[in-house]
Amino acid sequence: MALKLITPPDVEPVSLEEAKNHCRIDGNDEDVLITSLIVAAREYCESFQNRAYITQTWQLWLDSWPAGSVIPIPRPPLQSVTGVKYYDTNDTEHTLAATDYFIDDKSEPGRLALSYSKAWPAGVLRPTNGVCVEFTAGYGDDAEAVPQKVKQAMLLLIGHWYENREAAIAGTISREIEFAVRSLLWLDRVVPI
Repeated sequence: MALKLITPPDVEPVSLEEAKNHCRIDGNDEDVLITSLIVAAREYCESFQNRAYITQTWQLWLDSWPAGSVIPIPRPPLQSVTGVKYYDTNDTEHTLAATDYFIDDKSEPGRLALSYSKAWPAGVLRPTNGVCVEFTAGYGDDAEAVPQKVKQAMLLLIGHWYENREAAIAGTISREIEFAVRSLLWLDRVVPI
């Protein structure tokens, strides 16, 4: 299984203004740095939780069809599945008809399940990455949809990274920040499939 980000989010869960207020920064001299810290904090939190926060498009690549009738879709919450393609031994691309599967966007992680009386296509797939599921995930298109505890975890990271620009020696402060961030994110963490 491989995941590939196709379209990143258009906005961040935490705005530049929110981050600057949290860090008690006046002026615009540090805007580039703070903006990069916002992106890094989101990427860290998304990776820890195995989630997508703001709407983004991903591809899930599988080497073969699953043994059962369900493909779990990582990076919840799942918004939609754009399509399912598969590649034969000649590397010819085929598309699985949307009527052959059902999308469960209520479960976490979401799922793609075969429709009643349907089966995965017969035939041999190419040796690797024979199946591609393209999907859209995230809480929504704007920061308001992202849970507040995620935003707070991001702000803690941004503030810590802003104040400690070099690698920190393991100590009380870094452990407290790590504990606080993980405490905020742990409850909604999705265990990898």
